[in-house]
Amino acid sequence: MRHWKVVAAGEGGQGVQSMAESLALAGYREGWKALYMPNFGIEQRGGVSLAYVQLSRAEIGSPKFLTANLVIVFSRRSLERCRQYIGSRTAILYDSSSLEMPAVADQVIGLQSYETSAPEAYPLRTGFKPAGEKVKIPLDERLVAIPAAELARQRLHPRVFNMIILGATAALMDTVDLGGLKETLEERFSRYFKRDPQLREQNFKGLELGFKLAAREKNQRIPLQEALTD
Repeated sequence: MRHWKVVAAGEGGQGVQSMAESLALAGYREGWKALYMPNFGIEQRGGVSLAYVQLSRAEIGSPKFLTANLVIVFSRRSLERCRQYIGSRTAILYDSSSLEMPAVADQVIGLQSYETSAPEAYPLRTGFKPAGEKVKIPLDERLVAIPAAELARQRLHPRVFNMIILGATAALMDTVDLGGLKETLEERFSRYFKRDPQLREQNFKGLELGFKLAAREKNQRIPLQEALTD
């Protein structure tokens, strides 16, 4: 793919903007023309946060586009907000977890403190029912389900789940490698990492886990590969 058009959507507090901006910066460092456009409103109170990323080998003519190659969905409600960008060949990456509310820890990088939403917004922020029920998403060969929030809670830290999604995104797009992503995070969050090296380890492990899971999905599913090919 020589020109990627990506839409990421989620609830305020899920780290959509951090993920999208890191993807664009990593792509730029790898030699791609890169464009990142945030779109959010009252996300600190549970509003939907959208981000648009384009990576291209040629000049990017317009910041807007009609159809995305890849849509990244963090919650059920955010899927409705970005449905207009889904075409017949658009691949969709989504978080398939069902979670309890994670503890708030502002020093963790995965979800930046300025994106932290109020506790009462959590059911909307996740899009999942609190009783452990998973939202049903229709089966489609272009869908990639990664239980990012659940994996982050079990193995790392609840608030680095967007790093798992970022790693998965990189594997599906095949535009930046793990080394480039880690260098980008190091550049953006060096002062936090120096203060607490464990944060670096958690975020890097999140990237690696997401990359591994999505690469396996991509290699095993021909229709998904076709959707992600010009």
